[in-house]
Amino acid sequence: MSKQSRRDAFKTLLAGASLPLAPGMARAADRAAAPAGKPLQQWRQGVEGQRRADLGDGSYLNPIIAGDHPDPTVLKDGKDYYLTYSSFYSYPGLVIWHSTDLVNWQPVAPALSKPLGTIWAVDLCKHDGRYFIYIPAAPDGNAWSIYAIWADRIEGPWSDPVDLKISGCIDPGHVVGEDGRRYLFVNGIRKIRLSDDGLATDGQLEKAYQPWRYPDDWVVENFAPEGPKLLRRGKYFYLVTAVGGTAGPVTGHMVIAARSTSIHGPWEHCPHNPLVRTAGTGEPWWSRGHATVVEGPAGDWWMVYHGYENGFRTLGRQTLLEPMEWTEDGWFRATGGDLSRPLPKPKGGKAGPAGYALSDDFSRNRFGVQWCFHDPAPDEMRRARYVEGGLRIAGSGSSPADSRPLTCTVGDRSYEVEVSLQLIGQAEGGLLLFYHHKAYVGLGFTPDTIKTWQYAEEQPWMRAARATSTVRVRMSNQDNVVTFRYSHDDGKTWVLHGLRMEVSGLHHNVFGGFLSLKVGIYSAGKGTVELRDFRYRALAAS
Repeated sequence: MSKQSRRDAFKTLLAGASLPLAPGMARAADRAAAPAGKPLQQWRQGVEGQRRADLGDGSYLNPIIAGDHPDPTVLKDGKDYYLTYSSFYSYPGLVIWHSTDLVNWQPVAPALSKPLGTIWAVDLCKHDGRYFIYIPAAPDGNAWSIYAIWADRIEGPWSDPVDLKISGCIDPGHVVGEDGRRYLFVNGIRKIRLSDDGLATDGQLEKAYQPWRYPDDWVVENFAPEGPKLLRRGKYFYLVTAVGGTAGPVTGHMVIAARSTSIHGPWEHCPHNPLVRTAGTGEPWWSRGHATVVEGPAGDWWMVYHGYENGFRTLGRQTLLEPMEWTEDGWFRATGGDLSRPLPKPKGGKAGPAGYALSDDFSRNRFGVQWCFHDPAPDEMRRARYVEGGLRIAGSGSSPADSRPLTCTVGDRSYEVEVSLQLIGQAEGGLLLFYHHKAYVGLGFTPDTIKTWQYAEEQPWMRAARATSTVRVRMSNQDNVVTFRYSHDDGKTWVLHGLRMEVSGLHHNVFGGFLSLKVGIYSAGKGTVELRDFRYRALAAS
């Protein structure tokens, strides 16, 4: 298939990723003021009012992909760019995103359906015409290894995972050395040679580089050299890594670089280290790090990395784009400056569609792009079945605490969702904001009772007796304050739930796990919950 034919095919695929707004859902721009004392941040209105990075005037405003898309790995493939990121416990996972200008991104398809436990920072690369993703995973929750999947087309089908048996390692980074052999660098920073097909090791794990060390009085989480990404330019190999810890203090995470004329070293520290680092809590993006360096459409250069949004850690680590420049001595440095302000877009790129609608009439399968199960069992997808106008999910566990909820990643500071739930049999179902099984809030409905879940605990004093077979539930998250309403007459009249919840603390620095707060729908008990007419809209700041 020619490049043009493939691009046309992607346009068809991507066009199918969006749904029109459901009736009655007004578009609303997410024009939110930055935290006190910071400049105004204003995003362009995208689909359903979701924030869009491309401002339409030749500039963009970070994030380029809003919501939890951490540890981004970017592949330049001709005029196309592809990106994926850590998917952790979400399956289907490892969603591939596509762009032609580094600013406007839209999902293509998930690359991984078979559960491997938690998935951390991966590496997406291309070698001899074949695409590879190298995946650190812990299927049993404890023993880490590096796996590989491959595909002849970026949209798949992707192979089943192959265990490379590189134990105890995370954060792989692929490179071809000056000897023409393939290598993986991993956390540490260590390296191991691969077989020519990239699907087995051909050597021993060995120390590759002792990373640059920051001053002892800097406030960081821990040293944690990780996330190695490599490129070759001119006579040098460049090794870009993260140190300082992924979360913790906002000033911890950072990007550093080194170079060598050989993949085997010796490596020379970059004199501009750290290239990226959050200097204080007043900045708009915290814990910035884990960068991939990529050439833009017109030959300029960029860094793609992640960061937490000031005041909205609940959204997880979002994907950021910062310009960089090469210096006369063959090094590079970041030039973005204040990321709360618009920046000129990369030159030469063609702006494509961005994002996708989250509203869903459940008329077709959107698993892996919008919907994912959290930490599913190997046969979890069998719980879900599409019927006319709805999606039926068989019960799992007895409550949100031991169920496998269906989740949807969101990227707006404030938003509202609605969904109709039909209880079939002795089912319990509800709408949540879900971080993980020890951190969530929401409402639950059984055939005879309404339940309230506050900070992963049911509140018995809030129980209300109410016969329910079908209910429509509305949840708004306004700047981390959550309000629930429900209706038993298909939205004609609404009952305001009597408990509002503040959720700004439901994030990694409190609960661990490196996750984000997602919209969740759970189905528990001995029955089935049918979902209908899910609607999403972004809200303006309060």
